[in-house]
Amino acid sequence: MSFLLAIIYIAFISLGLPDALLGSAWPSMHGQLNVPVSYAGIISMIISAGTIISSLFSDKMNRRLGTGKVTAISVGLTAISLLGFSLSGSFFMLCVIALPYGLGAGAVDAALNNYVALHYKARHMSWLHCFWGVGATIGPYIMGACLTGGLKWSSGYQIIGILQVILTAILIFSLPLWKKSNEAEEEGQIQNKVGMGKLLRLPGVKEVLIAFFCYCAVEQTAGLWGASYMVMERGMSAENAAKWASLFYLGITIGRFICGFISMRMSDKAMIRLGQGMIAAGILLLIFPWGNLIMCIGLVVVGLGCAPIYPSIIHETPTNFGAGLSQALIGMQMAFAYVGTTVMPPLFGVLAGSVGIWLYPFYLLIITLLMIWMVEKLNKVPKAESEDVRGR
Repeated sequence: MSFLLAIIYIAFISLGLPDALLGSAWPSMHGQLNVPVSYAGIISMIISAGTIISSLFSDKMNRRLGTGKVTAISVGLTAISLLGFSLSGSFFMLCVIALPYGLGAGAVDAALNNYVALHYKARHMSWLHCFWGVGATIGPYIMGACLTGGLKWSSGYQIIGILQVILTAILIFSLPLWKKSNEAEEEGQIQNKVGMGKLLRLPGVKEVLIAFFCYCAVEQTAGLWGASYMVMERGMSAENAAKWASLFYLGITIGRFICGFISMRMSDKAMIRLGQGMIAAGILLLIFPWGNLIMCIGLVVVGLGCAPIYPSIIHETPTNFGAGLSQALIGMQMAFAYVGTTVMPPLFGVLAGSVGIWLYPFYLLIITLLMIWMVEKLNKVPKAESEDVRGR
């Protein structure tokens, strides 16, 4: 079991490796492809669309193939897509390859999160998502090293693709280790009978999906627009703003490492409330005119507050709705997460352009309050009632 857990940790690093590649490579890519800078958004949305689709169907794939095979196939699909990116010489080909790129990412994300939620304690969920942050940091570093070393962006994609091929081979050899517990197999019989429409009617499901949407909207919007707010609204230099904005993501990664230890003494519900409270406190530091240092600290506090929420909501899913429904619901949560990260940051960009960048902390606060409301409504749903509905 410990060897399998080590493989899962490596798999989470691999999940993060490709996530920030496009952003770090695009300044070089768009010139060579002769397309506008804004076209990165098209590729990003195609990847997100593929991720949403595979997340929603992760339940069916997992029941048919099992977590191990879904993980191996998905990482393999991602590896092929990354190598395809490295060989592509046109924007159209990148768009075509972006779809399987997203399909692979969504399926493995949902499958692994559900497996960990079912078989491991909360601390591993936090540490695994911390390892995702490690991968998301290493990916751009490899791309940057290639570009500064005189190589092209395609070399960066090729190296990450080769690493994913190696991981695919490891996952294939580890397939005998991926065994379902008898309890999970029994509850899977219930899972087979519940469609997406019925899941949405279960008490607490709408609340958890909206809460997940809101969390991911807060995280992505805060990270994407933080530096712009510092520069355009508070008059900071672009260099200092970029440094502080990077600490937001560092706060999430370090926060998840620390939360792994805190979760040994606190429940998932308490961890979520702790994170929400820190996000709200950090946003207030952004709002009040107490100087730029306090504002920057506020953004870091928001990042630290983000740390426990995503892993804790995922880990709590089998407890709230039962192991037999967890894969389907985690897949739906992943889909709502990607919708939130795809839609809400651009929406703020539209509002910032028409009203003003000063809306940034208030936009975050409104979404955070909605998330808190949904989580508290979810907490009031009796577990017995949820079990009664699952049995119908």
